[in-house]
Amino acid sequence: MPISTILFPQLQDTTDSFNLAAIPSERIIILQPLIDYIQDKTNKGQIIRLNLICTHNSRRSILAQVWAQTAAAYYNIKNCNCYSGGTETTALYPMVAQTLEKAGFQIQKTDEINNPVYTIYFTENEPPIIGFSKRYDDQYNPNGGFAAIMTCSQADGGCPFIAGAEKRIPITFEDPKEFDNTPQQKEKYWERSQQIGAEMFYVFSQIKSKYVSK
Repeated sequence: MPISTILFPQLQDTTDSFNLAAIPSERIIILQPLIDYIQDKTNKGQIIRLNLICTHNSRRSILAQVWAQTAAAYYNIKNCNCYSGGTETTALYPMVAQTLEKAGFQIQKTDEINNPVYTIYFTENEPPIIGFSKRYDDQYNPNGGFAAIMTCSQADGGCPFIAGAEKRIPITFEDPKEFDNTPQQKEKYWERSQQIGAEMFYVFSQIKSKYVSK
């Protein structure tokens, strides 16, 4: 499939390591509603808005936002905007930024406050992704016409209703937080990032776009 975005070389190496064929069948079933949602929007020529949501918007939801936006650009899926939010505001956990840098993203920490803002680049020819912790209904995020992607079971169970969401899709991931301050921390954050990255790349690889010829 032709692609329109040239990723940074180290990031390209990381995505090349994704084995999409090895994604378990039970995860494929979980991902299918998101594929269907994006495909429907693409068929109608409508803007795709994905709001990736977990409790603190500090780990999984931001990883999912970054990888989904990167995958959309890589597979030339037009008019796709990815956001993230939580049920409460904390801060992007530093190990998330370190893990994304290891994957090949180029990151600038733009604000030295309790809730720092990170500018995350995946290529030279696309706008950066802005990563920071916020509520899912923050003014930075869309207030309607989006799919709420619930990336953790706690947020999924704790928020039975997401105002403005036209579709709610649970795609939950295990929390690497349980390995914080352990010898396995770096390994487990990398493992979760790789899983989320591969699954987001699988999702967008399945989209048939009128802008892409096969």
